[in-house]
Amino acid sequence: MNHEGIETRVGWLIAFTLLAVSIGGMVELLPMVFNANSTKAIATLKPYTAIELEGRDIYIREGCHVCHTQMVRTLRSDVARYGHYSVAGEDVYERPFLWGSKRTGPDLARVGGRYSDDWHRAHLLDPRSVVPVSNMPAYPWLFENTLSGDDITRKMEVLQTLGVPYSDEDIASAAPQVAGKTESFALIRYLQSLGLDMKNYQPGEAL
Repeated sequence: MNHEGIETRVGWLIAFTLLAVSIGGMVELLPMVFNANSTKAIATLKPYTAIELEGRDIYIREGCHVCHTQMVRTLRSDVARYGHYSVAGEDVYERPFLWGSKRTGPDLARVGGRYSDDWHRAHLLDPRSVVPVSNMPAYPWLFENTLSGDDITRKMEVLQTLGVPYSDEDIASAAPQVAGKTESFALIRYLQSLGLDMKNYQPGEAL
């Protein structure tokens, strides 16, 4: 069938277009799937603790990832402000990824340890008390809601099957570590963990 014949038959045109896009997509994506550097954890990477994992779920539930990226770009301005640019090896345990390109608020990929727990508590209760120009809403209910710990065991079991190196002991002890803690406590523990694994990162060990 010649070129004109394909263009004048809608069905054939759609079929060949989908075929071309599929082949192009596989050629671009499959090499990255099997590239060890893109799936290998950096040497300093540790999986989230039970309370950090619950905090991450709260972070996603409240839509924090919509305004705050966790992806330091390779731009000089990003690196100067936030630290080492993001690498694939620091996020191999992330499900889902929280990378992005839209920043209503600052990137949080390296926020761990930058502020005290008291600062984070004040920021969640009344953002403008610590950042006068902030347009972030307050989250007072996080200080009232408590975690039951009912779901954390199952969450960690699923992540374990997906390759996150949780031990059976980690999973067995998860629920007591979480039960009774406030959501604000869990969220702050998660925020304080962000970027710590990259502090001793050696460029070249994993991209």
